[in-house]
Amino acid sequence: MRAAGARANRRRGEIEAVIDGEQRILCLTLGALAELETAFSTDNLVGLAERFSRGQLKAADMIRIIGAGLRGGGNLYSDQEVAEASIDGGIAGCAVVVGNLLAATFIGESAEIAARPL
Repeated sequence: MRAAGARANRRRGEIEAVIDGEQRILCLTLGALAELETAFSTDNLVGLAERFSRGQLKAADMIRIIGAGLRGGGNLYSDQEVAEASIDGGIAGCAVVVGNLLAATFIGESAEIAARPL
């Protein structure tokens, strides 16, 4: 578990998001990626990246990705708790969190998705 007030380390693929009113660190560690490979029935990381690059994620997909990222960042959240959580920006905010998390994991530390008003 990380100390309160810890900042995300983009070099490790970490991002920050406000979830349930608290700043949280999310990271798709190898364990989190393995969890997602199983959840999405892909054979490897390339298949997982290809699936995400299609840009057609369901709400359930976003829950799984955010949940895996939270757990990889040292937060104790089940997918059910993620589904019930308040994430800054609502559904658009969830999409930004997922986009930033995937970009940090598969593209690198300089990648970030800007939140755009709807």
